[in-house]
Amino acid sequence: MAEACDIDVVVFDILGTMVDEPSGLRAAIRDAVPAPDGATADQLLTVWQHHVGHEQQRIHNDSRTYANSDIIDREAAQHVADRAGLTEPAAIEQLATAGRRLKPWDDSLAGLARLARRFPVLGLSNASRAALLRLNTYAGLRWHQVLSAEDARSYKPAPQVYQLAVDAADCPPERVLMVAAHAWDLRGAQALGMRTAYVQRPSGAPLGARTPSHGGRTV
Repeated sequence: MAEACDIDVVVFDILGTMVDEPSGLRAAIRDAVPAPDGATADQLLTVWQHHVGHEQQRIHNDSRTYANSDIIDREAAQHVADRAGLTEPAAIEQLATAGRRLKPWDDSLAGLARLARRFPVLGLSNASRAALLRLNTYAGLRWHQVLSAEDARSYKPAPQVYQLAVDAADCPPERVLMVAAHAWDLRGAQALGMRTAYVQRPSGAPLGARTPSHGGRTV
């Protein structure tokens, strides 16, 4: 990790790093699908993650026109509903917006507040602008500025997403620290010249992982 004196701005990934995305989605699946057992909920979560990862990769490869996370999450929710035999529109809609209601990790709020007393802190997420507005409110995350990959019309680890943070920081990339629980996310930031710091989370991608576990759906 870089020395604090070398850093002007700190940038955080959000999904998986600041909030527990898998547990939140799993809980939403259990609420939506009648009496699923743990194994069934995990299988349906895998269906969700596979769709999100696959579609983000297609966008990254220019084989699909850009669609924001709200659209892709709604598609994922419909896939889960189809697999589980869920037909109630209200339940499917509630599932589709589950990514806006995710709990922070136990240390997220205090850590963010402590750093914000010393540095400008930015959030940088693959989630849409609308999703981030509600997620940050729900989780109690307080940023000096939050940035969505929607503004780059791409998804991390595309370099144009990290460029959003560098531009907002208005300083050389080597003075910007990217913090994430996903090694592939940090490699994307490093490719643009940013400094990086790894945070270990149960649902993160460890430093030895070469690719996103489900397509880079972090934020």
